[in-house]
Amino acid sequence: MERPLLFLDVDGPLNPYAARPERRPEGYITLRVPRNGALVDEVSLSSRRRPLRVWLNPEHGGDLLRLEYDLCWATTWMDEANHWIAPALGLPELPFVDFGDTLFRERLDGVHWKTAPLVEYADGRPFAWVDDEQTEPDRAYVDAHHRGPALLHHVDPRVGLRHDDFRALADFVDDSCDTGPRLVRQDGVTAASPPSWHP
Repeated sequence: MERPLLFLDVDGPLNPYAARPERRPEGYITLRVPRNGALVDEVSLSSRRRPLRVWLNPEHGGDLLRLEYDLCWATTWMDEANHWIAPALGLPELPFVDFGDTLFRERLDGVHWKTAPLVEYADGRPFAWVDDEQTEPDRAYVDAHHRGPALLHHVDPRVGLRHDDFRALADFVDDSCDTGPRLVRQDGVTAASPPSWHP
């Protein structure tokens, strides 16, 4: 059985943009990303062309790789996440959902504009989606249109991903997705292990 997908938003889960602006969270580094038009999130960008401040915790990369998921960007950064975010976290180049014409297109039913493209991308495959903008209409849409297990996990953009979030993601795999035995590298040695996440 295929491993579940983990759809990753950047701003909110990885970049706690709503944290107190004068105090970088402990364990985080600061990236300064040029506002050169490469990023598509123009809604959240001011008219000033100062570099975009992004806070990232380098430990999150290893934490994500230890989870039993195939990682996939689900962010307005799209492929730009591979250029700016992945290297800072120690992540390899990841696939990304190309939102195309649906980007920022509001729906009358209150479903987030990401939701339908993510369900289509998953195509019945189990998935978890970490974001700071999901609501009940998104859960209802996934329940109605997705054939497999799914976890819509909300992350507080004031604090970003924390230990409890990683535990919830690991528990979803353990409870809902039988991925079978796996191989994990521990101190350079490959060994059989049941699905699990350890900080």
